[in-house]
Amino acid sequence: MFSIEQKTAKTMQKFSMLRHSDKVAIAVSGGKDSLALLYILKKFFNEHARTELIAITIDEGIAGYREESLQIVRDFCSRIQVKSKISSYAEIFGLDMDQATQNRPSEKTTSCSMCGTFRRRIMDIMAESLGANVLATAHNLDDHLQTFFINVLSGDLERIGWMYPEPVQYGPNGLKKVKPFVEIYEHEIVFYALLRNIPFQSDQCPYMKESIRTDIREFLNNLESSHAGVKYNAFNTLTKISKALKGSAIDGLPTHTECRICRRRSTQRICSVCGTLKVLTNPH
Repeated sequence: MFSIEQKTAKTMQKFSMLRHSDKVAIAVSGGKDSLALLYILKKFFNEHARTELIAITIDEGIAGYREESLQIVRDFCSRIQVKSKISSYAEIFGLDMDQATQNRPSEKTTSCSMCGTFRRRIMDIMAESLGANVLATAHNLDDHLQTFFINVLSGDLERIGWMYPEPVQYGPNGLKKVKPFVEIYEHEIVFYALLRNIPFQSDQCPYMKESIRTDIREFLNNLESSHAGVKYNAFNTLTKISKALKGSAIDGLPTHTECRICRRRSTQRICSVCGTLKVLTNPH
């Protein structure tokens, strides 16, 4: 029976996630998954005499929710001696998540879709500004499976192709994203965090009920309760599908397309971030 640390190391090796020379930025939210991943990667780096690890945290600007997790991240990074940097939506985009939710034209534009769009961009910006060439996120097997079903239901084959865990370089500096927890169940991480005395925020985001992800999570958890192992079987299937689609997803990307506004790589004339900001700052 492999421990989480052994399974994480095995996953990173299996999908060629890290090299010894990599400088790694790890996205740390203050939740159990990201703090557990930070703890494990810090342990790995210490064992192999590596120091190029930095925690990056995003303040979305959600009143009454984000303050606690920011303090948890600061204290934990100080405890295990990892450098950390915090940036915010307000700092980068000029408005926070609460303002974005108020400014959206209708509830059809969910808070989660806006937040996900902004979060992905700001993680890239922070990692690049710190000179990191790897961005590690703590998406676990449950997260990965939920994302797959979201993409299936939205008919997004290209995104399914990008889900294969082996990292692909992108962006102006050749950044690559890795998910070392992608083969680990969420409940395993909870147990590990408690076992290692890792503090984490247990409160859920007040906007999470707007996302279809919540419904898919409950559906899969109910299935797993009745049919043990169904999640892992589904994960193996989606990995085969995403691997088969990966080549066409990469080949289908325009090679010289960039957003007219921010000049970052985009499949459209205006990228999703700039398009969302345009709607929010000019709602009428």
